[in-house]
Amino acid sequence: MANAETGLFLVADGMGGHAAGEIASQLAAATVDGWMKAHAAESGEPAEKLRLAALEANARVFEAQRENCALAGMGSTLTAFFFQDDKYCVAHVGDSRAYRLRDGVLDQLTRDHSLVWHLYENGVLKKSDLAKHPQKNLITRSIGSHPQVDIDIEGGEGRAGDVYLICSDGLTDEVSEESIHEALAAQRKTPQQMADQLVDAANQAGGPDNITVVVIRLQADDTEA
Repeated sequence: MANAETGLFLVADGMGGHAAGEIASQLAAATVDGWMKAHAAESGEPAEKLRLAALEANARVFEAQRENCALAGMGSTLTAFFFQDDKYCVAHVGDSRAYRLRDGVLDQLTRDHSLVWHLYENGVLKKSDLAKHPQKNLITRSIGSHPQVDIDIEGGEGRAGDVYLICSDGLTDEVSEESIHEALAAQRKTPQQMADQLVDAANQAGGPDNITVVVIRLQADDTEA
C-alpha cells in the first residue's frame, strides 16, 4: 500500500495458508490505513499514532480468527512508513524489511523477528545464509497471532534524494542486498521502475513466495512512490 498524499506506505505479508494469509494481510493494511486517516487531525507524535494503528491491526486480526475457526493461525507481517514534514517513522513486526539508500549507502532500518535473525545477531549465522536456512520461515512475532504484540518503532529525518524500500521476504530471500542497492541507486528510474526491476529479479531467481515491493524517493518538494 502506498499513498503519497497521506504519507503512509506499508507492506503486510500474510501467513497461515493462502486464503487466511491474504485476509490477515488485507485486514492489517486496511486497519492501519483507516486508523491513521481517522486520527490525522489529532495532536500527538506521529510515531505514537503509527504504533497505536499497528496495535489496532493486531487486535482486529486476532479477533477475526477467534470469530472464524477456519482462519485459526493466521497472521501478518507489518512494516509501515509514515512521512510528515521532514521526518519519518517506521512501525515493524515480522520479517518484512525496510531499507534506506542515502549518499550511496544502503542501510536496513528494521530487524527481522525470526529465529534465523536471532542466530545471525548472536554470530551463529552469516546474513547471507539466512535466506537458505531450513528454518527461515519461523517467525517470532507477527500481527494477529496473539492478543498483544510488541511494535518496533524507529524514526529519523528524511533528506531529499533518500530512497526507501519496504519489501516482503519474497524479495530478500531471492535478491541480494548488492542487487537491491544497484536497483535503488538508478537515479534515472522512477520508484515504480525500481520496484518492477526488483520484482522481476526475484521472479527470475525462481522466487516461489509472494513478492511485495514499495519504493519511495524523497524529493525537495514532495514524496514520490
